[in-house]
Amino acid sequence: MQWILHDIPIGRNIQNIRVRKNMTQLELVTKMQLMGSNMSRSTLANIETGRRNVKASDLKALKIILDVGYEEFFED
Repeated sequence: MQWILHDIPIGRNIQNIRVRKNMTQLELVTKMQLMGSNMSRSTLANIETGRRNVKASDLKALKIILDVGYEEFFED
């Protein structure tokens, strides 16, 4: 039996939600830093392009700031 793994584009979903909410990367990162995250704009860019994974604590902050449910991050 062969399994084919299909990754969910979490980074692209984060980017789409951010753009839909009319936020720049810098605006989002600034709000995250106010919540205690040490994410930089370049880190966010790398997450959005799939070059870096997002930490669970940062995903929680993104959920709050972007005012979305977790399921929106995991849409395929």
